Amino acid sequence: MVRQLAVDAGVNVRGRQSEPLLDAPEAQHVVELFAPLRFKNAGEQVAERLVTALALGVFVPGQRLPTERDLAATLGVSRTTIREAVSRLAATGYVEVRRGRHGGAFVIAELGPDTDEMVRRTLVPDWDQFEQLFDFRVLVEPMIAGTAARRRTPEDIDRIAAALEGYRGAGSNREASSAADRALHLAIAAAAHNTYLVDLSERIRQGSTLGFRSEAYSLAIRERAIVEHGELAAAVIAGDPDAASAIAAHHFTTTETRLRELYEQARAAATRDQP
Repeated sequence: MVRQLAVDAGVNVRGRQSEPLLDAPEAQHVVELFAPLRFKNAGEQVAERLVTALALGVFVPGQRLPTERDLAATLGVSRTTIREAVSRLAATGYVEVRRGRHGGAFVIAELGPDTDEMVRRTLVPDWDQFEQLFDFRVLVEPMIAGTAARRRTPEDIDRIAAALEGYRGAGSNREASSAADRALHLAIAAAAHNTYLVDLSERIRQGSTLGFRSEAYSLAIRERAIVEHGELAAAVIAGDPDAASAIAAHHFTTTETRLRELYEQARAAATRDQP
């Protein structure tokens, strides 16, 4: 490459011995500058996304990750890419892959020594888009809740009440809690009687949760959600659009708050690691 830059051998371009054109540090810098660029492959990007989801609480220790097929469909990649990403997580101690009929990839750790860096690479490049999404969500979800409170029917009231009991009964099981949370919010959105609003709420949830449709989770978050879900359902059932809107505006910042914490932690860690 450019006669190997004529630097390593310390010769000029005609082949005669001469003084090195660059000293060692400068020569190394030139070699690095012209080195092939390293692009992350899809498996690496998905692994980083999954680690960020673990830190967010989308998946928790003891939980089995969705199947390769489901993850591939959720993230829009091939099953081969998912397999590579899961292998990376297994090699770094985040998951354990078990074989057999009841096998799969099971979460064994939600944090690791490289979590901050993987979170940084996932969130920081797209943070402006996340900010736009957070703003959009806090505008739209209160509107949906208020509309549901004005339009709910007796059938809607029954569905919302049943979904609320389902959430309360889900306990600390992460998968059951996530499914029940989604069912409750779908029941409330459906009470607005506009399919576009239901679809919009689902799309916002997907974007806010890295594509997985499961909100941030911890036992503390669940305890808060039990209270807020009860208040939100009560306001919609009572036909109080102002109260429903206000409660929704606060409730739908839970995942945003956790993502902001992860973002700031990742940035702070990157600053500490700089020489």
